[in-house]
Amino acid sequence: MLKDYFISLPSAPGNLEEEWEQCYNKILDNIQAGYRPLKLNIFIVSDDSDLFVQHKIKIGKSITDRFGNQCPAFSITIHPPENPWKISVEGLYVKAGLAMVITRYWRSVPYVVVGAEPAKEVWAAGLGNDLLLADTRKAAIEAFEMVAGILGQERMTFNDIVRQWNYIGNILKIKEGYQNYQMFNEVRSEYFTKYRTIHRFPSATGIGMKLGGVYIDFCAIKNTEKLNIKAVDNPNQINPYQYGQHVLKGLIAKGKSVKNPPRFERALIIANNHGKTLFVSGTASIIGQETIGKGDVSEQTLVTIENINKLTDRVYLGQLTGQELSLGKCSLIRVYVRNQEDFTEVKDICSKHYPGVPALFIEADICRDELLVEIEAEYIF
Repeated sequence: MLKDYFISLPSAPGNLEEEWEQCYNKILDNIQAGYRPLKLNIFIVSDDSDLFVQHKIKIGKSITDRFGNQCPAFSITIHPPENPWKISVEGLYVKAGLAMVITRYWRSVPYVVVGAEPAKEVWAAGLGNDLLLADTRKAAIEAFEMVAGILGQERMTFNDIVRQWNYIGNILKIKEGYQNYQMFNEVRSEYFTKYRTIHRFPSATGIGMKLGGVYIDFCAIKNTEKLNIKAVDNPNQINPYQYGQHVLKGLIAKGKSVKNPPRFERALIIANNHGKTLFVSGTASIIGQETIGKGDVSEQTLVTIENINKLTDRVYLGQLTGQELSLGKCSLIRVYVRNQEDFTEVKDICSKHYPGVPALFIEADICRDELLVEIEAEYIF
């Protein structure tokens, strides 16, 4: 399926509600231009849990009320855009009429089904419980239970997940010896061990989120004989699921003998009758399994981009798929920057390497204390 991404920023600074209305009007402009939104990622500023939930309820209700039976999947997370904005929106769209699109619900959460059996895509977002912001393990379990519920309703399994986004509140915080990110990895490992029967993992991002909680977005594609999915490795990096214990922080979870590493692939390439899509996971300045460029955001950004270049090499991908690939087109980058003061420097570097590519820049903690930037991307061949 040929998809398009559009980034919406407010036209003028205002309060959160005013800036959301400005972004919503830009979404309407895309719809009037002939696009249907499949998924909206809404990133906001908030420094209070109760206020965040109130904003989330208001914005969520405005989306479901306005879109009705054509509601996209959507998530609302605390990831401040560059100052002075209080909100930014990343939208995934498909040209109206090019694909069958149906909105369905799991409980009260909308998600989108694209295409028909036996080959269909499911896009879901914002899976989590706003009442579990203080307990990472319980929040992660609730989020994965919602993933399982949607997959079951669609007669799909965890094997069908090809792309996953994991937003982990206070990702680096250690409480009573246990790190929030590591607690999330333990829960992910438990669910993947229980429900996945294939050796390959999804492409994924695990990123910090201001305040607490865990929320998950995912894309699942029904696996058929015509679907060719390959894991893409970076020869300069150890696969995350092979990380040694010394890079995993915090205590070993109770009842376990080791800490479970992050279970995701560096990238996945998916080939079907419609073309080839490459999902590049959240990528940072890591060589082998060690951080490069500590304290230097420019070096980290350049090393990160070089790591992405390794994953998008056309000759290598052609060997993986057994098909000669055309020149790939980058259709989106999402860039997570730890410090507001680094936005300009990171944006300047990215604009030189990804000219004309829709790009979203948001503030977020990365999964290691010394990492200052992380980039994810999507390519079409």
